Amino acid sequence: MSALHIKKGATKHSAYNLRPTFSDVQEKHTLAVLVENEPGVLARVIGLFSGRGYNIESLTVAEVDHTGHRSRITIVTTGTPQVIEQIKAQLGRIVPVHEVHDLTVEGASVERELAMLKVVSDGEKRVEALRLADIFRANVVDSTLNSFVFEITGAPDKIDAFADLMRPLGLAEIARTGVAALSRGF
Repeated sequence: MSALHIKKGATKHSAYNLRPTFSDVQEKHTLAVLVENEPGVLARVIGLFSGRGYNIESLTVAEVDHTGHRSRITIVTTGTPQVIEQIKAQLGRIVPVHEVHDLTVEGASVERELAMLKVVSDGEKRVEALRLADIFRANVVDSTLNSFVFEITGAPDKIDAFADLMRPLGLAEIARTGVAALSRGF
C-alpha cells in the first residue's frame, strides 16, 4: 500500500482548508466612526481599545452634524488583520455608534494632520530652519529672537520628515493634532 503524499494545507485532496487563516503581520488602519455626540461615548470607544490591549496611534474627534448631534472619531490603529476585524465588529456593537468605516480597505482616502514645531536656534541653523520650512510649505506662526514656531499640514509622513530635519536644527517641542481622514470620490 502506498503512502499518500498530500502537502499540508493542500485543498486539492481534502474537503477542508488546512491552511491557517490567521496572520501575524501588523497593519496600520484608519477607522472613521460616526457616533452620537453625548457624554461618555468617547470613553466607551477608548475603553474598548484599552480593555483589550489594542493601541491607538492617533485619535481625532469633532462634532460633524450640529443638528443631528453626531461626532466623527478618526482612529489610527495597528494590528493583525484579525485584530482589525475584531475592533471593527466590537465598535459596531457599541450602542451610540452609527457607522464604522475602515478607510484603509474601502478604497483611496485622504489623510491630513496639523502640527506645530518650536525650533530654538541661532545663526546658520536659524537660516537653515527657515529654508527647510519654505521647502515643506510650513508657515511661521510665531517668531522671537531665538526661536520659531512653525505650522505644517499634510500627510503624517510629511510631518515626520519635517520633524526629523528640524531635530538637528534645535527642535524643542512638537504638538500634533492627529489624523483627519476622508475617503476619496463618492
